[in-house]
This record gives sequence, C-alpha cells and structure tokens, in this order.
Amino acid sequence: MSHRHIIAILRGITPDEAVPVCTTLVEAGITLIEVPLNSPNAVESIGRAAKALSDRAEIGAGTVLTPEDVRAVAGAGGTFIVSPDTNAEVIGETVRLGLKSYPGVFSPTDAFAAIRAGATGLKFFPAEVLGAKGIKAMKAVLPPDLPLYAVGGANPDNFNEFFAVGCAGFGLGTYIFKPGMSVDEVREKANLAVAAYDRGAAK
Repeated sequence: MSHRHIIAILRGITPDEAVPVCTTLVEAGITLIEVPLNSPNAVESIGRAAKALSDRAEIGAGTVLTPEDVRAVAGAGGTFIVSPDTNAEVIGETVRLGLKSYPGVFSPTDAFAAIRAGATGLKFFPAEVLGAKGIKAMKAVLPPDLPLYAVGGANPDNFNEFFAVGCAGFGLGTYIFKPGMSVDEVREKANLAVAAYDRGAAK
C-alpha cells in the first residue's frame, strides 16, 4: 500500500466520529491517519478505524508517551506511533512490535537519539518555529533516505517551502480537523491539502 506522506492528526475525535471522518480522508487521498492518545477514548477510535479501513489506510496514534501506550495501540490494530519526544523506550517498543515510529525532534541531538533508537522517520515539531532553514541545516547531516515530516504550522500554503529543504511530508492537525467540524469541512480541507501536496511532490 503506497501513501502520500500526509498524516492527518485527528486530535479530539470521538469513537463515533472516527470511521466517517477517516473514510472521508481516505476518499480524498489521505491514507495516513493519526489519533492522538489525549483524544476521548482514543484507542477505541483507532480500533474502529483500523477495522473499517485496514485495506485502505494506516491508522496510528499520536502523543504516545509510554511503552504501555504502544502496546495498547498495537492491540487495537494501529500500525504507527507518533510521539512528541525522543523517548528511546517508546521507540524501542514500537520497533519491537513491528510498528513504524515517528518521534518528534527539534535539534540534531534529538534527531540522532531517535535514529539510534530505531525511528522510521522524524517529525520536526514545531516546524513553524524551527522553520525551513532550520530543517535544511539538519538535513545536511541526517541519513539521506530518512523521511522527514514537518508538523506544527505546516499547511498547503507552505508545503513548497518544506519540500524545497528535503521534507518528505507533513502532519496536519487543526488545519484538517478540529472537534465539531463536519465531514464536509474535513473533505474540503483534505482535498486542498492533497492538491497542494501533489503539486509540490511533482516538482
């Protein structure tokens, strides 16, 4: 299953919203979907979405802080873990269970700690503070084939800035989903994000 490198971050989603919202995202072309664990009954949402969309999308968890959280997500059918920091125990348990690991980094020290622990890719967060210039500087010393994601301030208006410095993709949070948004609003945002991503990736 190939994916656009766009991770939709559904912070605050509820289990009853999970399948309709995730289905809408998949239909728009976004097939990497993160449910942060500080959302209501997040593991249940992950389980419902993973069961409904297992052949069409990867459903993962964000704001993962402990190895126990990793095990709960894996048990629910999640396939990737996004953490806000470079906790080697979380990364290690993620890798041990065969899930993909995307820890949050802000400095070269963070980045190399995550790489040594087995990270699949790196989440530069908050990207709007680090900026494209900061990512470019770090990219020069990172493994060239390691996927980098800009998260926190990334949106279709600035995708090209981050593509230009070597980012593979983006995490989209409140841009693409906020509690109370309708499915139609999510679809509209997703369509705009996919169009901007495809334009940037084709350059």
